[in-house]
Amino acid sequence: MKKYLKYLFLIPVAILIFVFSCNKKEETILKGTTSILVDETLLPIIEDQVAVFESIYDAKINLIPQSEKEGIVALSKKGNGTIILSRELSNDELSIFNKSKIVPRSTPFAIDAISFITNKKSNDTLLSMSTIVDFLNGKKSNIKGLVFDNPNSSTASYIAKLAGITALPENGVFSFKTNDEVIKYVSQNDGMIGVVGINWLVQPKMAMQQYVDKVNIMSVKANDTNGFVYPSQNNIATRKYPLARVLYSINCQGFGGLGMGFSSFIAGEKGQRIILKSGLAPVREPSRNIRIRKTI
Repeated sequence: MKKYLKYLFLIPVAILIFVFSCNKKEETILKGTTSILVDETLLPIIEDQVAVFESIYDAKINLIPQSEKEGIVALSKKGNGTIILSRELSNDELSIFNKSKIVPRSTPFAIDAISFITNKKSNDTLLSMSTIVDFLNGKKSNIKGLVFDNPNSSTASYIAKLAGITALPENGVFSFKTNDEVIKYVSQNDGMIGVVGINWLVQPKMAMQQYVDKVNIMSVKANDTNGFVYPSQNNIATRKYPLARVLYSINCQGFGGLGMGFSSFIAGEKGQRIILKSGLAPVREPSRNIRIRKTI
């Protein structure tokens, strides 16, 4: 017995080491590692946010870009997590998490826009929403074809809902996998109209700039207005542009993890400044400090 008594003092030390090692791996709102699902149409601005967030905090966020439908399915199967969407969860989607006693926290952080693009060779840069609706409902139209990123994307579902249809028609509608592919295709094919998130156009990757330079962003007229509106930052912020939409970070983690910390960050002062510089519209105007000097 005496043989083992001398080792008893090591037990508290071992416990402390174990607790310390667990705490190092513990995820908090500003530390640790997590994965966040993101609507693929919103990826550029979220990549910018993550880059700054990781440079400030001891955190690593792995982004998983998916179509809107695929992302929501993945989140519901997992049962918890965080997702970035262009809309809030529906009542049916909320009920899935309510069964697990998780209350999703929805945080608005930016105003985005669905934009229509056409080849530079086309002289027509004006588009009426009634023309799009007629085309998708099989009525006579001068549109050669519409190009979407993904039939399950938020842009596709948004336009389909506006047209009053449950699914996009097969004739005259083309789809790829990413917004970059849509931009590239439209830049090389005259007469086609692409449907993409505006962020892919105002903040293109270096390799995509050559294709963005070969497309025009179209001005759009809503059915109940007379004028055509260009998706500028100001027109998006004031919701004058008819296809502006609010972006949300939806946290379903069920605890104070990185998802909550990231949601607070992108809706806070630093995150809103990133939104402002990106060409999108922040949900709240970042504060400005004005310094007045007596001499220059």
